[in-house]
Amino acid sequence: MQNDASKNQSRRDFVKQGSLIAGGLIAAPLLSKANYFAGSDDVIKVALIGCGGRGTGAAMQALKSKQNVKLVAMADAFKDNLDKCYESLTNTADPKTVEERKRIDVPEERKFFGFDAYAKAIPLADVVILATPPGFRPIHFEEAIKQGKHVFMEKPVATDPAGVQKVLATAAIAKQKKLNVVVGLQRHYQSSYRELYKRKDMIGDITSAQAWWNNDGVWVRPRKAGQTEMEYQMRNWYYFNWLCGDHITEQHIHNIDVINWFKGSYPVKAQGMGGRQVRKGKDHGEIFDHHYVEFTYADGSILNSQCRHIPGTMSKVDELLIGTKGKILCGAANITDHAGNVLYHFDTKGEPNPYQVEHDELFAAIAKGEYKFADAENGAKSTMTSILGRMATYSGQVVSWDKAINSGLDIMPKTYAWDAAPPILPNADGFYPIAVPGVTKY
Repeated sequence: MQNDASKNQSRRDFVKQGSLIAGGLIAAPLLSKANYFAGSDDVIKVALIGCGGRGTGAAMQALKSKQNVKLVAMADAFKDNLDKCYESLTNTADPKTVEERKRIDVPEERKFFGFDAYAKAIPLADVVILATPPGFRPIHFEEAIKQGKHVFMEKPVATDPAGVQKVLATAAIAKQKKLNVVVGLQRHYQSSYRELYKRKDMIGDITSAQAWWNNDGVWVRPRKAGQTEMEYQMRNWYYFNWLCGDHITEQHIHNIDVINWFKGSYPVKAQGMGGRQVRKGKDHGEIFDHHYVEFTYADGSILNSQCRHIPGTMSKVDELLIGTKGKILCGAANITDHAGNVLYHFDTKGEPNPYQVEHDELFAAIAKGEYKFADAENGAKSTMTSILGRMATYSGQVVSWDKAINSGLDIMPKTYAWDAAPPILPNADGFYPIAVPGVTKY
C-alpha cells in the first residue's frame, strides 16, 4: 500500500528524522553509534532481527538492492540460528553473491542473541528487518518505530487481537514520524497483481470471492533432550498460536489480504469450521490442519476461504474474485467475462521477483528521502482478518470483527525467559489442549 505523501530531503537527514523526533535522550546515542559504522553518510545501515530462513532471504534481498546498503547488526533468540544465517550470507562458495558479501559488516560485537537481542541491534541501523516468528512482531515493531527506524517486517504482524491493536497504534506513530514501513505481503509488489488491481473495475462490483492455501504443510522440529518447554516451542514455533497464529494466519493471510485489497475493505464477521484430521501428533502443538471460513463484508459480499495442510490432497494457492460483469483469476493473471472470454491477460513471463521488488522500492524511497510506504495498517487489519477466521473455526460461532478486535485477547507470555512457562503447556502424555468447536469460547 503506497502513501502518496512524500518529502524530498537529504537521505541522511531523512533516515535520522525519526530518531530526532524520538527526543534528545534517545537520539543522541543513536546517532553517534549508528554513524560510527558507516563509511559514508550515503550508506543505509540495516539490522536483521530474526535469522531463520525468511530472515536470511530478506537480508539477502536487502543486500541486492541497487542502493548503498550495508548489513551492520544481526539478532536472534538463538545463537546457532544467527551463526547459520551469517554463514549463509557470507558463503564464499556462491559466485552469485560476491557483491552482496561486500555489503556485510557484522563483527561478533554486533551479533546479539537472546530475548532482548532486538533491543541491542535496532539502535545501530537506519532500517530494521523484522523476520522473527510473528508473535514477537508487535513488540519489535514498537521498538523500531520508537527508535525512529524505517521498517521491513514480514507478515503476519501479530497473532492475537491485542497484538493487532499494538501494531495499529505503532503504525499511527510511524506515519507521524514519516517512517517508511513495508510489510511482506508481496503480492502488493507483484506486477501481475498490480495490473489486475488497476483493472478490477472491468468486473463491476465484486459480489463474492474465493481464496485457497491448500498444500502438504511445513517442517516439524522434534523435541530434543534438555530443552525447556519455552525453547522447544520457540524451535517448533509453527505449531503454537502465540508464536505462529495457526497456518490460517501465518500463510493463508496472503490470499485473504488479496481479497481485502481488491475489495478495499475488511470483513465485518466470520463463521466457519476446521479441525485436526491428519496432523495431530505431539509435535504438532495446538494448531488445526484445515480451516474453511465464510467471511462477510459490510456490503453483503462473501469470501469463501480455505486452507489445508494435509499431504496427498489437492494443492492450490490462489484467489478468485467474482463481479457483476466478470471474474479476476489471480493465479492465471486473467480477467474474463462470465462466459469465459478473456478480457485481459498479464504475461507473467519474466515478471520480477516480488520479494526483491518490495526491498528495491523500499530502499529506493529511503535513498531519495521519500516517505512513500505505510503498509502497517493494512498488514495489521489483514492479520486481524485471519485471526477472526481462526476464532470462528476454533469456536464454531459467528464472530464479529468489532467484538474480536476489541476483545483484548492476549495469548503472549507474561515473561520471556528460557525457564519461563509458555502460555500453553502439554498434559502428562505430552499432548497440548486443542480448540473444540462448540466448546471453545471467546
